[in-house]
Amino acid sequence: QVQLVESGGGLVQAGGSLRLSCATSGRTFSSYVMGWFRQAPGKEREFVAAISWSDGTTYYARSVKGRFTISRDNAKNTGYLQMNSLKPEDTANYYCAGGVAGLGGNPRLYDYWGQGTQVTVST
Repeated sequence: QVQLVESGGGLVQAGGSLRLSCATSGRTFSSYVMGWFRQAPGKEREFVAAISWSDGTTYYARSVKGRFTISRDNAKNTGYLQMNSLKPEDTANYYCAGGVAGLGGNPRLYDYWGQGTQVTVST
């Protein structure tokens, strides 16, 4: 079983930055992938970014590419989402997720989910 705990959310002005963290505990595998998703009120959960734990290959949604950077620290079993140039439309509850089914944006690829951390971007 894998447990995921997000942190780092908060309130920031448009154009600002935040860094989210996702602490992972429990057994992971060499094929482990960590993803970040977000969900705004009244909207469906949306893929943001994903990273392969073994070789660091990354994958981004078009809406965040060039502004967000996903990374991981294998020694700390922690993943990160650096968010720059934030926009009001980035406001959402952000979730990290873990899985071994491959690198991608489909939520069905992920078996484990954190509780989420709220990010609010003001104008």
